Amino acid sequence: SVLMIPPLGRASVRPYLKSAVFQAALIGEEFSVESGGIGLLFMAHYLGLAPLLLAGHIPTYVRHYLPLQYKSKTEHPVLMAFAITEPQAGSDVEHTEGGAKARLVTTAEPCDGGYRLNGSKVFISNGKIAQKLTLFAQIGQEGLDSWTCFLLDKEMPGLSVGRQERKMGQRPSDASEIILQDVFVPHKNVVGKLRDGWAINKNVLNYSRPVVGAMALGQARGAFERTLEFCRETFLGDKRLLDYQDVQLQLAEMIIQLWAARSMVWHSCSQLRSNPSASAAAKVFASDTAYKVCTMAMELMGDHAYLGKYGVERALRDTRLAQIYEGTNQINRLAIIEQQWDVELSAEPS
Repeated sequence: SVLMIPPLGRASVRPYLKSAVFQAALIGEEFSVESGGIGLLFMAHYLGLAPLLLAGHIPTYVRHYLPLQYKSKTEHPVLMAFAITEPQAGSDVEHTEGGAKARLVTTAEPCDGGYRLNGSKVFISNGKIAQKLTLFAQIGQEGLDSWTCFLLDKEMPGLSVGRQERKMGQRPSDASEIILQDVFVPHKNVVGKLRDGWAINKNVLNYSRPVVGAMALGQARGAFERTLEFCRETFLGDKRLLDYQDVQLQLAEMIIQLWAARSMVWHSCSQLRSNPSASAAAKVFASDTAYKVCTMAMELMGDHAYLGKYGVERALRDTRLAQIYEGTNQINRLAIIEQQWDVELSAEPS
């Protein structure tokens, strides 16, 4: 895991001491340059692993994270997934006001030795191929205040994979339905403390949103690099496209937008502890910017952009998803308002 330093992980020590997620953001960007779906496949694993680290619960860390880390250093690594989205509760469970009104259907009923889980999760990245999931459920019908995180194994009786979505973009990583039918989960598989799920979820999202921004940045960078290569090789009349000033102005604007997005992401990653507003802002700005850059790439390449061999139309499809998951960009904007309300927005003018 690049989320921890040796001997508990593979993160470089000096960068980690300044930022716990900076290296994950770099990896997310680089993988996504070639394929947003491959980037998601790898980074969704770290998202599933994150609750074990960010729960702030030593028994969870010792009982679950350390064995997984040991397996990752052998020939039997375990792929993880993160499961919060439900059929009637999506981005609203990624924002306080929406979460209070969310219609949760996944429940955990106490029983001898643990809990019985029933319900379903949808749009779970890596849901089909992951071997373990960190999954959130309410206790009985107590609502979001009782939300608890559980570590589930795909081999548990009653757990099955349902519908697999046909996605517009980021297709190498599946988006699957997880069905829970009387799945027994022992007490030891509670991640963190009982009813701490909402706090754990918010903490995970605060750290993961800059990484999503970095992934979107990588997708747009890939589109830019392919467009630049196209402009070098394609002639209009006796001149390359790259030699026309109008094309140069468009490419310069793309570079400016990419640099600005990277600055936003890196600023969000500049602190050891995440800042919720900066995390949400980085995700929003980078993913919106990535979509704009990919649109500019499509315009520069004209009809050629629609051809799959160039990868630009795929990058456009991939970046659209980055504006939706990890909380829609509208929800993230509300998260910024929520965080900054008492700090600078609600005060009366002097």
